[in-house]
Amino acid sequence: MPSALWIAHVKVTDAAAYGEYARRATLAIAAHGGVFLARGGRYVQLEGNDRPRNVVARFPSLEKALECYHSPAYQAALSFAKGAAERDLLVVEEAE
Repeated sequence: MPSALWIAHVKVTDAAAYGEYARRATLAIAAHGGVFLARGGRYVQLEGNDRPRNVVARFPSLEKALECYHSPAYQAALSFAKGAAERDLLVVEEAE
């Protein structure tokens, strides 16, 4: 079963609330086997919409990433991000 990448592109509009989201989301992601590969580091926007915060986490599978997203812990964390950021989030399987 291929691993999966959780990819978020974010523009934070309320740093305090988003900080609480990040703190809680980190715990939920780790609890589902997620490991951060990139988290807000340097980047170069080559095409499309620019969002200054980019996050990539690897999960053991697409199913584990979705399980994390729908978990009570992540949904509680997500409540702090709503209204505190403009976000795009997707999960994609890695090539085998």
